[in-house]
Amino acid sequence: MAAGGRGAVARWAVVAALVGALVALPSLIGALPAADEPVGAVELRAAVLASADVGFSGYAESAGGLALPVTEQLGSVADLFSDRTTMRVWWRGPADNRVDVVTAGGETGIRRDATGTWTWEYERATATRAVLGPLALPAPPDLLPSALGRRLLSEATEREVTRIGARRVAGRNALGLRLVPGQPASSVSHVDVWVDGGTGLPLQVQLFADAADRAAMDTRFLDLDLGTPAAATTAFAPPPGARVRSAQEAEVLLEAGRRIRTVPFPAQLAGLPRRTLQGVPPGIGLYGRGVTLLTVAPLPRRLASGLRTTLAQAPGAVVDGSSVRVAAGPVGLMVVDVPGQGPYVLTGTVTVDALATAAAEVPDLRPAP
Repeated sequence: MAAGGRGAVARWAVVAALVGALVALPSLIGALPAADEPVGAVELRAAVLASADVGFSGYAESAGGLALPVTEQLGSVADLFSDRTTMRVWWRGPADNRVDVVTAGGETGIRRDATGTWTWEYERATATRAVLGPLALPAPPDLLPSALGRRLLSEATEREVTRIGARRVAGRNALGLRLVPGQPASSVSHVDVWVDGGTGLPLQVQLFADAADRAAMDTRFLDLDLGTPAAATTAFAPPPGARVRSAQEAEVLLEAGRRIRTVPFPAQLAGLPRRTLQGVPPGIGLYGRGVTLLTVAPLPRRLASGLRTTLAQAPGAVVDGSSVRVAAGPVGLMVVDVPGQGPYVLTGTVTVDALATAAAEVPDLRPAP
């Protein structure tokens, strides 16, 4: 074997051994006793929301149990929420961080800056640039417990959060905070966020669907070092000879929302208030708060046809005339094809009954019998 080949094998053998050791850490460290502290739920939530600028580096792992029935165009999103994702992270701030996704076959680095992200596929020597947008597709950095914990708690009310004790996460004392959404349409039973008492940094996030004993998503730090990494660690520029391209996936819904005739959305759907987001065209309806969210958007027919077929074949699918809806854990999906309007998708962390109610409450989208 050539020297370069032996070097590559050795490199990935070291990575595989390190990841294996880190995966074993939670069970070992979790056996150590944890000490609770007299911190109230409201105070702990405030500490979480103030932790975005806490610098750190370490390893994190996200385990998703959502078998999302989506088409190959959105396959990367389905993989993100149904597989185990191991990440090495360097965090200088929300607009300056780096997350390397480590797999048996290689690694992919995602560098975030003030205007967007670079995704560097090391093995393929390909750099993909994505600019910041209002409806960016979920990516591995969004599943870091620190980022996800802040996101899920950002709109929680005082009545929705309570304390739930303490545990050890990544070798640190973590204080428990439980969020129980107050909206009847929600398909989420509760979210448990385990927080470092000294910094407010979420160390583990577990999301549970209604009537589920196991978490639909569990993301946690396996190893954590506090301290701001060097700027050179997170900086990125495509190296000479690299293939450079632009990300297009997030433009699918936005472009459809711009081109298709605007549907008059009501002030609320399924009991959820409408919300506005800068840059989202009027053809897309956003509803809900906090953990409970609903999106109503037009779909290009080439995407809708495959998605409808896939949903109809999923376990528990409800086919009703021109519509089909299904639940994958706490995520609900519905496609309705209305004559004269074209296909629409309704999706979010709401029940399938709430999806049907929402579709019926938009006069132009009521499914044909």
